[in-house]
Amino acid sequence: MAAFPEGAPEGAGQGAPPPPHDPYASVTEWTESPAHRADGGAEDFSADAGPSDGSSDSDGGRGSAGARRGGRARVFTGIAAAAVTTVLAIVVAGQVADGADDSDVRPQAAPGGGARDTEDPASRSDERPPPKEPVKGPEAAPVTYEQKMGKKYPLDADLKGSGDFEVVPGFDKAPGKGQLYRYRVDVEKGLGLDGALFAQAVHKTLNDDRSWAHDGGRAFQRISSGEPHFVITLASPGTTAEWCAKSGLDTTQDNVSCDSAATERVMINAFRWAQGAKTYGDAVKKKYGSAIFPYRQMLINHEVGHRLGFNHTDCTEDGGLAPVMQQQTKFLNHDGIKCKANPWAYPEG
Repeated sequence: MAAFPEGAPEGAGQGAPPPPHDPYASVTEWTESPAHRADGGAEDFSADAGPSDGSSDSDGGRGSAGARRGGRARVFTGIAAAAVTTVLAIVVAGQVADGADDSDVRPQAAPGGGARDTEDPASRSDERPPPKEPVKGPEAAPVTYEQKMGKKYPLDADLKGSGDFEVVPGFDKAPGKGQLYRYRVDVEKGLGLDGALFAQAVHKTLNDDRSWAHDGGRAFQRISSGEPHFVITLASPGTTAEWCAKSGLDTTQDNVSCDSAATERVMINAFRWAQGAKTYGDAVKKKYGSAIFPYRQMLINHEVGHRLGFNHTDCTEDGGLAPVMQQQTKFLNHDGIKCKANPWAYPEG
């Protein structure tokens, strides 16, 4: 027999009938279960939660151990009943759904659109604006030869370069059938100028009908290898002065160019090529659309003219065009005669 703790009510465990049991206690007495006691204590539901002395509850007594087991039974019964109720509800709902009229509840698919919900505004393609085309800015047009020739470039008037030259690569065939002159174009290293533009300007200028190729009398062909008749050289003011001095010419005064006749080089002063001269100002710009472009043409024609054997000359008529062999970098007007800037040997074409 199991011993009863002191203070147990008289008759406990002596065959007294248990109190009446509420058949719905598993549902209605949650607050009475040991797991939900008002004092906040939690019941231990482990398998070995019976009396520590090894006694059993087979006598049907309602002692403390029996009360614990009864409380646990009510809790578990409540959980099971709730689970069964939920399952039944799901089964009934499914049966009701299976028996419903499909034509009343089944959504109609949009033509060609599958079974998506056509009432969802976010899925309506007819209400969405079409994707916008990316806005493209205007493509930058390539810079033309004329634009490059009409622009000045920075270069120091006192620059003394390295003295080392590099050949502008390439070949430009002579367009005419006159007396052939082969020339090469060299550019001093480190100038920061466009050597290809310079070579292009030389070839276009010399073979223009207003230049020394006038009326098919001469033709100029650019080479980058082989033996040239002369070398047109773009060089800093300091290097230009050195090469011109070899032919007894002083270019330091007025910072000009020269044909160094004692050498193979026709020297073009890079400062003048980059910056032009005051004599080619607003009046020239108004006539030609640019002041520096025609000045560069004059510079090439003047120095190559010396290589071809032409000497300096001045205009003789007031208001007339200055001859291309006039020193137009230094002056246009002389002896009371006003001359107009002119880059061509045969300006009338």
